[in-house]
Amino acid sequence: MPLFRADIARQLIVLSSHSAHNLDFYPVCGVLMANFRTHLSVATVAGVLVGLGGQQISLWPAVEAVPIAVLIAFGGILPDIDSDNSHAVRLVFTLFAALAAVSGALLFQERLEPGMLLALCATLFLGVRYVLSAVFKHFSVHRGIWHSLLAALLGGFLVACASYQFFLQDAWMAWAHGLALALGVMVHLLLDECYSVDLVGIRVKRSFGTALKFFDYHQPLNSLLMLLVTSALIPWLPPWSALMQFVSQGLRYWS
Repeated sequence: MPLFRADIARQLIVLSSHSAHNLDFYPVCGVLMANFRTHLSVATVAGVLVGLGGQQISLWPAVEAVPIAVLIAFGGILPDIDSDNSHAVRLVFTLFAALAAVSGALLFQERLEPGMLLALCATLFLGVRYVLSAVFKHFSVHRGIWHSLLAALLGGFLVACASYQFFLQDAWMAWAHGLALALGVMVHLLLDECYSVDLVGIRVKRSFGTALKFFDYHQPLNSLLMLLVTSALIPWLPPWSALMQFVSQGLRYWS
């Protein structure tokens, strides 16, 4: 009889581990969390809905629905760049490295010979992809400052500035791009908090509150630095009047 119970216990352990493997979450410090595929899928669905919905209510033209959806999807995986072993880290820093290489090519194409320009672009790509990525991993903590509303604000400001100052979008669309990325980050944070509630066992896991927070309470200096960087972007932002008009028109369709 004891052998029979032990055999059943072993089978249950194997079955439960197999079931957990097939679900869309992974354990971190003993806590089940949404994984890369889940975050990307949910954010992509949200991006498509928002992109098409905004087009239907004339917030942006049809051609802008795709960039809006892509920015929301990208924002949906962005907070996990503070995870050492994450698809998001590799994807985000590969994208940043490609942008750095392209920016270097555009800035120096008339100043350098083709060979030197190619070497510069390769150096920028490898430096961002591997060196900067390694430094970032060393100083970042998962569920730290990048899982916060302050990080969503910083990401939104960065995209709005880049769209307005470098890609020469009008103020309306620049704010739309910034809000799209911030919304994607919010989707990520809310999904993390949803996974922090165990509806089966009717309990709140210890990870609850570590994602959707204003800033990193455990590392105030990092939060202060991020706040300073965010504040430094204010002079480069599109006019605030365009943001007010954008929000006003969006709310008009909800009322």
